[in-house]
Amino acid sequence: MEFVRSIWENDKEYITLIEDLLENEDLLKLDEITHHHYTTRLIHSLFVSYVSYKVAKRLKLDVRAIARAGLLHDFFHENREEIASLNEGSHNHVHPKIAVKNAQQLTELSELEMDIILKHMFLTTRKVGLPRYKESFVVTCVDKYCAINEISTPVRIKVKQKITEWSMKLRVVHA
Repeated sequence: MEFVRSIWENDKEYITLIEDLLENEDLLKLDEITHHHYTTRLIHSLFVSYVSYKVAKRLKLDVRAIARAGLLHDFFHENREEIASLNEGSHNHVHPKIAVKNAQQLTELSELEMDIILKHMFLTTRKVGLPRYKESFVVTCVDKYCAINEISTPVRIKVKQKITEWSMKLRVVHA
């Protein structure tokens, strides 16, 4: 399953906000990492970024910060085992710190963007503290929405296929 490229690629305002980031090879390597079992980390990050950007526009929030930080929120290449070997805490606690460090090497981050990235896992770990900005809450919620969507969509497709198969068998039996 892939977040539909034509949706975000055809939004010129959105692309203007993130196009410099999409030129970075390290960020593009996230497309080689499976994320949530069915997608890649880059596609997930674009999904979070774009949906957050659309929410931010409606709520009149900082669309630039939310689009950029949303894209960078999972900017890390380590897997769960590598993060666990750091002995700094859970994956949910450590990966935002790695993402901020990597993002700072790519671009200058505002205080708002750092808060968005660092606090995007606050619902799943107590150690990060509460987000300081509305934009941070938006990305946190959208991240969870996107993760649930990414995980459940393939499952829903399989269930629908099974139901179709069963209904076809029932039609044959009752014919």
